[in-house]
Order: sequence, then C-alpha cells, then structure tokens
Amino acid sequence: MTKRIEISRDIAISADLAYAAIADVTRMGEWSEECHACEWHEGFDGPVVGATFDGHNRNGEHEWTTQGNVIEANPGRAFAFECSMMEFHFSTWGYRFEPTESGCRVTEWSDDLRPESVLEFSKQTSGIEDRTGRNRATMSLTLERLASSLED
Repeated sequence: MTKRIEISRDIAISADLAYAAIADVTRMGEWSEECHACEWHEGFDGPVVGATFDGHNRNGEHEWTTQGNVIEANPGRAFAFECSMMEFHFSTWGYRFEPTESGCRVTEWSDDLRPESVLEFSKQTSGIEDRTGRNRATMSLTLERLASSLED
C-alpha cells in the first residue's frame, strides 16, 4: 500500500528559481534535515530524466546512502526521482511548483512504497520508528529552510 505525504509552502520567488534550487540535488544538504549531501553519478551534472545520483542521509548515529533516479524534470513546474537501496525502489519523491501572485507554491510529496517485509530493516538502518511522521516533519522543515534561503 502506497502512503503519500504532501506538504506545501508559498515562497516569494519565481517557480523557475525554486525549481532550479531544488533540482540541483547537490544543494539538498542546505535544506534537508536528513539528506545531508548528494552528488550526481558519473556522466550526469544536472536534472534530466534518467540522471542518477547518490543521496547521503543521517539520523543521529545512523547513516545510509540511497540512489536517486530522476523521473521528471520539467523546469519551473515539477521535479521527481525514485529512491532505491540495493536496487530496491522503496520511495518516490517529488516537487511541484505553481506560480502565485507573490511568487510560487512549492509542494513536496513522497510516496512510501515499502512493503511490510522491509519495515524492520528500514527502522534498523535509519533509526526511525515512524517514517510517515518523520517525513511530514522533515518535509515542512525542508520547505521552511528553502524559503529562508531563497527569499533573502
């Protein structure tokens, strides 16, 4: 059963600028509570469909790396990627950008695709008991940090 979370925030910059910041995954560590660094795999240097990257995550003493595969890269409108570990696609993350009168609305979303059979492994790897609650909190913080960084 897929669990989707969506969090939105209005930001006082254009959708194109918000997209450019988010789609440059090498900047994710500036905003994310959990993903502290990303780098494109060899042969890729930006957000195009099919580009792959590593995302380095941490929660206290727990650290793990996931692989991202860009599945949508529509400047100023949408950016999305699949997350895998050991070739197992466990979640999909994305962002939508909608123009508003004062800038844009950024919606971060995540689909949790983990079956029951991997939940214990996931908890041991990340140290996170309630992934849905954790994602909801960290997504809100990511959007707050993004706004704070870009609106200045």
